[in-house]
Amino acid sequence: MPAEEVFIALGSNIGDSVTIVEAAIRALDNITQCRLRGRSSLYRSAALGDIPQDDYINAVARIDSGLEPLALLLELQAIEHAYYRNRDTERRWAPRTLDLDIILFGDRKIDDSHLVVPHPEFTQRRFVLEPMFEIDGDRFIAGYGSLSYLIDQAPALAMEKLDRSHD
Repeated sequence: MPAEEVFIALGSNIGDSVTIVEAAIRALDNITQCRLRGRSSLYRSAALGDIPQDDYINAVARIDSGLEPLALLLELQAIEHAYYRNRDTERRWAPRTLDLDIILFGDRKIDDSHLVVPHPEFTQRRFVLEPMFEIDGDRFIAGYGSLSYLIDQAPALAMEKLDRSHD
């Protein structure tokens, strides 16, 4: 099966989030049958929800993957686990050491108990849309529109693009 283009959102707000997100981006390139093809700058953004917590460090990576979506999801969860990700089922937007979400998987539409693609909330998340725009330009996403349109429609969010001079 040929590799498909996958966009993965990364976020962290516990620990040294810059280091964690940078390491997780590198880890994506080490997944079997996957190759890192692009990555955004890091962004600092306000946390969603009403739980008091630190700002997030966010980024988006583009990979080519020869894995099936659920196999890739398991690989991403293993990376999260390596950074002590604790899934708090009681609090939806709880702080986390690392969060990896599949945003787009080729042109696939997936809706099962384990994975929904496109990510059901990506159009409301500037911290996903702006990094995607940075690495992929004004992509048109079937059924949703262009990234610039989605950015214009997304709720306002306090965000800051961080300097990538540490690469």
